[in-house]
Amino acid sequence: MSGISNPHSHEQSRASSDADVVYVGYRRRGRAIVENQSNQEKLTPERSLELANHSPSGFEWGYSGSGPAQLALALLLDYTDDEDVALAKYMDFKAKVVSQLECTGPDGCWRLTGREIDVALRELADEPVALSA
Repeated sequence: MSGISNPHSHEQSRASSDADVVYVGYRRRGRAIVENQSNQEKLTPERSLELANHSPSGFEWGYSGSGPAQLALALLLDYTDDEDVALAKYMDFKAKVVSQLECTGPDGCWRLTGREIDVALRELADEPVALSA
């Protein structure tokens, strides 16, 4: 992965070719399916459920609920392979990216690339932290 420039985040050492990862989401028989097309595997909630249990029934997208939270965590965990980064960033990633995903176009699916994930993580790292009173 290109890396996150925030010195307070955990360093990531993904190969630059991982930016070519493509995730695709679509519905089959009313059920949300997400695939990592780079390794031809379905993304499942199991690994992310070990870290945070938002939606044991599966993933969702396009709004800010429990299914999108589980998807955001699973995507970051799969992409970064770093539990600390995934846990620290997934709620903001849900709000910024997963809640905006839509199944549009002739193929009826959304696509999310590794480069887009990198950009979102960099933007999240650069956002100022609100001071508490």
